[in-house]
Amino acid sequence: MKICHIITRMIIGGAQENTLLSIKGALEEGHDVTLITGPTDGPEGKLLRDQPLPGLKVIECPWLVREISPWYELKAYFFLKKICRQEKYDVVHTHTSKAGIIGRIAGRHAGVPLVVHTIHGLAFHPYQSKWKNRLYISLEKLAAKYCDEIYCVAQAMIDQSLAVGIGRKEMFKVVYSGMDIETFLNAKPDAELKKSLGIPENSVVFATVARLFPEKGYEDFIPVAICIAKKYPQACFLLIGNGILMDPIRKEVEEAGVQERFFFPGLVSPGDVHKYLALSDALVHLSLHEGLPRAAVQSLGCGHPVIGYNLDGIPEVVRNGETGWLIEPRELDSVENAMSEVIENPELAKQYGQNGKSLVGSLFGWRRMSDILLELYEAALVTKSVH
Repeated sequence: MKICHIITRMIIGGAQENTLLSIKGALEEGHDVTLITGPTDGPEGKLLRDQPLPGLKVIECPWLVREISPWYELKAYFFLKKICRQEKYDVVHTHTSKAGIIGRIAGRHAGVPLVVHTIHGLAFHPYQSKWKNRLYISLEKLAAKYCDEIYCVAQAMIDQSLAVGIGRKEMFKVVYSGMDIETFLNAKPDAELKKSLGIPENSVVFATVARLFPEKGYEDFIPVAICIAKKYPQACFLLIGNGILMDPIRKEVEEAGVQERFFFPGLVSPGDVHKYLALSDALVHLSLHEGLPRAAVQSLGCGHPVIGYNLDGIPEVVRNGETGWLIEPRELDSVENAMSEVIENPELAKQYGQNGKSLVGSLFGWRRMSDILLELYEAALVTKSVH
């Protein structure tokens, strides 16, 4: 098959890792694969620079950018349509909101036989303004008319889409976001890495793995972490990632007098995340807008429990009282209680982590994801040719 993946930016992030591993699997099976992406700038890092794929053709669309610009959107549409028509792809597979909307319409207008889209996280959510919410829902309804199938990284994405009238039920399939899960299942703490970071021995380490940006829940996490730091001298916090909140967070913890308990390794390559998670005792993930967070799966793969909000796809892996603590959004007292329990009842935390390890081990391998996608493409192309 001749396959084209389209994504807005190839930063270091969950949707991008998913896309790259989907491409890797297709290349290994002998398929012809192209990736079209917009410019990748900013503090989030460049995934293609860190993980190049031999045999992958990469095309940069200069007008495919995250910011809203009707002129750029129009130019991106014509750019994508022209390439899709010239290259005669069998499959166009879009990712992320902007690329998903423009790419699906362009692919369909170019006559591509199969146009599919993956929802890694919905563009609309209850915590945004009403006009934005309505706009994103309207755009997703429109884009759904221009594709054949929609893949979601969690069942919650399907339920939420259908609830607001996006697409038809038969279009949707759950395809869990694959990763090199064996790396996490086999991860062991590296004493030298821990020492180089300055994390004291016998600490209880709470990790976060996310871009240091407002939508990732740091406005909830940092105040609770400061309270825990003041209450428990053994508590430490490992914030894995980079972004515009780095300096404000450093300032906040310094003003609270607990800066020696917070550790900022900065941007970590996806291939090294397991080394840092292996140093932790639990992951805290308080984003208010998620698909199914890869960090939660990765932490459970390492055998560490997760504290997360009861929204989107999180409950599909964070099962309250089984693999971690599921907290209602913005209930910070409950977050604090859960973090206290990790410290005061380490055996319970370890049991939750082991339960999680058993849960994610068989579901989140990247080859499984890639094989499922290729099977879905082939089945859909056969169905379309028959009709």
